[in-house]
Amino acid sequence: MSGRDAVLFPGQGSQFVGMADPWLAHPAGGAVLEEASAALGRDIATGCRDEEALRTTEFVQPALLACDLAAFRMLRAEGLREMVGVAGHSLGEFAALVAADAIALPDALELVATRGRAMQAAGEARPGAMSALLGQDAGAAEALCAEVRGDDVLVIANENSPAQSVASGDVAAIERLETLAKDRKVRAVRLPVAGAFHSELMRPAAAPVLEILEQIDVRPPSVPVAENVTGELVTDADRLRELVAVQVVSPVRWETGVRNLVAAGATRFLEAGVGDVLTKLMKRIDPGPEARAVASPEDARAALGT
Repeated sequence: MSGRDAVLFPGQGSQFVGMADPWLAHPAGGAVLEEASAALGRDIATGCRDEEALRTTEFVQPALLACDLAAFRMLRAEGLREMVGVAGHSLGEFAALVAADAIALPDALELVATRGRAMQAAGEARPGAMSALLGQDAGAAEALCAEVRGDDVLVIANENSPAQSVASGDVAAIERLETLAKDRKVRAVRLPVAGAFHSELMRPAAAPVLEILEQIDVRPPSVPVAENVTGELVTDADRLRELVAVQVVSPVRWETGVRNLVAAGATRFLEAGVGDVLTKLMKRIDPGPEARAVASPEDARAALGT
């Protein structure tokens, strides 16, 4: 155990059929899934085996939150102690807030369930899409967007690494961007999401999120949270509440947040939850620190030497 760990939590787009199953066999992970299922009134593990359910933002967001936290609680049970800080990508930020003791799990589930319903509704009211531009930093990706934006919404929603940015906006604008990318020999990959997340098309979803935020207790985090909107390391409860309130319509400055965790002394990054997307991004951002995906109890024991 390094004692200089940062824990990362993946967000929407990482989901797959059966994603909750690895945590059922571990007491700590299983307990989180049980608590989340009771709070939501729906069995998480069963829902995660349903392809149709995993296509809906309304279900997949709380399900991913539960899986991320099942992985984290299992890491804690297996021996993870000191942390330099935590960060979560988009939806994963809510898992990071629970891991840092800034909000309670039941409050996070209510918040994320509300967020998921509101984002689903916003996406149905005005369809949008997202596309990852590979090999493009935020500046290069924005230059491509500027060429085809016209009067539509088209923004850089995720600044993921020097080699990956994600565009979000109206479907027609995303289609024009993908055509331009092909002409420029830039690989564009459409993301499996139900709307133009982290753009102004999600503005209708911001109010319900803010309403819940105003009702729940947000505490000073026990470790710094590298939050999405600015990438800064936050230790103030009021600042966290302020930034989370606008997260759904703001870009995710992931690369900045990770670099700030490295500057704070993180020498190992553990990705707690579903898949290894953030581990791969970490290697693009800074190949120096160790990066490991913890997608099963076996991964946790191998990482922690237990």
